[in-house]
Amino acid sequence: MIKHKITEESVQLRDTLLTFQVGKLAPYATSAVFARLGETSVLVTVTVGEKRDDLDYFPLSVSYVEKLYAGGKIKGSRWVKREGKPSDDAILRARLIDRSIRPLFPKSYKRDVQIVITLLSFDGVNSPEILAGIATSAALHISPIPWDGPISMMRIGYVKSNGEGNYIVSPTEDEQRFSSLDLVVSSTKDKVVMIETGAEEISKDIIYEGILLAKSENKKVIEAIENLREKVGAPKEKVVEEEADAKVMNLIKKHCLTDAKSLLFDNLSKEEKRNVRKKIIDLVADADNSLDQKVIDKNLEYVLKEMLRKYVLDNKKRVDGRKIDEIRELYAEVSVLSRTHGSAIFQRGNTQVLSIATLGSPDLEQLIESPEGEEVKRYIHHYYMPPYSVGETGRIGYPSRREIGHGALAEKALIPVLPSSEEFPYTIRVVSEVLASNGSTSMASTCGSTLSLMDAGVPIKDIVAGISVGMISRKDEYVLLTDIMGVEDFYGDMDFKVAGTKSGITAIQLDVKVHGLTDQMIKDTLNRAREARLKILDLMSSVINKPRFEVSKFAPKVVVFKPPQDKIGEIIGPGGKNIRNLIAITGTDISVSDDGKVSITGNDKSKVDKAVELIKGMIKNVEVGEIFDGKVTKVLPFGIVVEIAPGKDGLVHVSKMGKGFIKDVEKLFKIGDDVKVKVIQVDPQGRTSLQLLSEIKRA
Repeated sequence: MIKHKITEESVQLRDTLLTFQVGKLAPYATSAVFARLGETSVLVTVTVGEKRDDLDYFPLSVSYVEKLYAGGKIKGSRWVKREGKPSDDAILRARLIDRSIRPLFPKSYKRDVQIVITLLSFDGVNSPEILAGIATSAALHISPIPWDGPISMMRIGYVKSNGEGNYIVSPTEDEQRFSSLDLVVSSTKDKVVMIETGAEEISKDIIYEGILLAKSENKKVIEAIENLREKVGAPKEKVVEEEADAKVMNLIKKHCLTDAKSLLFDNLSKEEKRNVRKKIIDLVADADNSLDQKVIDKNLEYVLKEMLRKYVLDNKKRVDGRKIDEIRELYAEVSVLSRTHGSAIFQRGNTQVLSIATLGSPDLEQLIESPEGEEVKRYIHHYYMPPYSVGETGRIGYPSRREIGHGALAEKALIPVLPSSEEFPYTIRVVSEVLASNGSTSMASTCGSTLSLMDAGVPIKDIVAGISVGMISRKDEYVLLTDIMGVEDFYGDMDFKVAGTKSGITAIQLDVKVHGLTDQMIKDTLNRAREARLKILDLMSSVINKPRFEVSKFAPKVVVFKPPQDKIGEIIGPGGKNIRNLIAITGTDISVSDDGKVSITGNDKSKVDKAVELIKGMIKNVEVGEIFDGKVTKVLPFGIVVEIAPGKDGLVHVSKMGKGFIKDVEKLFKIGDDVKVKVIQVDPQGRTSLQLLSEIKRA
């Protein structure tokens, strides 16, 4: 019998025990941690591969694997039962963890590191992605991989009640439903390395206090992870940090300083930049023909980074001449495309995004199947950044993880201001096409999407804008940069994106390249972001300050209502006869959802209104004395059957035709004749007797 040497460490997370277990599962991985929180459990494996000297970046991959068995489910597809490609949610969770751990690896570490997080069990109560983030930190910390952790990840909720609010640490799934804040913070003991937030127009002060609370709670978990390493941790691999080659850098500065400056300070095209870089490399190679061109190019990057950072820190100015809190020139336009339902361009400097809004029927909601269960999305935001947006060629096809992440951020930013399905019964899709990228396209897509929704006539509650704040730091000194452009993002220390309305924040996403942010850095950034956001909101309001009064004439018209449950059968009819008849008569799409809602969709408003009128007529209880314009559906020896509403008819007996004795009814009426009738009796079984009011035209 196999005996496992099992080591465990536990910590109380609110009122639930968080347990790490090492030594039982996945023995061939470099390190593996099985973690439980309540009855939610994950397995995190970390595996180290070969050294990759051919790469100039750290080859880290993080995969979050969802298996439906974790929630006791089997895939709904009739033909395919195996899980396929990762869902967007799985990709977003992998990115959340990747962004939390990546800054703490040595930049010179070039061995393949693959992290696989498998969700094994979900209890419907405890958050799997928070558990996954914490377990990943534990697996990395006990491994021999050089990493400046551990970190912990914590979710904070905030519930408003009677004008006051209360924070919730590690809220359960049910508690989070009532929270107006979804704040996820990853931190070391001292600094914050990642923030992801969705909020219902929450003030920056409330969010800042929530960040401090999360950081405090993280310390307890970090202590448990450190205890686990003391028990089973492997010796850490030594890594020598790569340094710039002083000789090559001096040659670049000596022979090409003016050209190097032009790469930073001059507004060059992509082609011009390529030519300047080639010129620098050739000049340095001529000065020392023993140098490899790749070595020169790599050290040119060190020179450019050093120049930019020193210039910003010493002068408190930007390489494009802006002040540190200055936003680039703004431009916005709506109704750009004539046949779409809503469209807008938003441009900030050379970053340009075209957003298009499309409205559809409720039936077009996106169904999402996961271990947590099934859910539907009625608002969908998709973001695309083709290679031409950065002046390059490349692959066109499936969206990258980055594109999925940026689309999700813009989607999260707008959800709090969307109307309810009762107010606006449409499925809404916005696509943001990045036409040119030079810094923070996700925030530009947030602004463009807001404008396109208003142009489409979606009654959003307020205008949402977003801005990114960067940072250049040197020891304890730092400079915040409002509206970072590409080069500042590339050579800088952080990308802190904040979106919201004039009333408060709706979304945050923080990525850092250093070992985290201090409390003061975060506070200053939130203040700076608010100032910039208000300026952008002013520009957007000058273009369109409220949603269109009506949806586009090219958009479908949608009406949704919920009839009494006992009337659903009358609308559908035997074998769907009535609803098919209604669709044929009105030329609209009509469907009945599982919860009894009737949706009517059509491009012609008059036809939709007619369908609504007919359905309401069908389900209305017929009362004595009511008059209807009906149609003869049957001719019988003793009378005629008249349809007074789809699926609802009554009998006009020969004695109620106003002509005395009638010998042959077929000589007077044919199927399809239009007649006016009055209800004279409704018996307990619902059978209706009618009286003819219109003149009999045939002799």
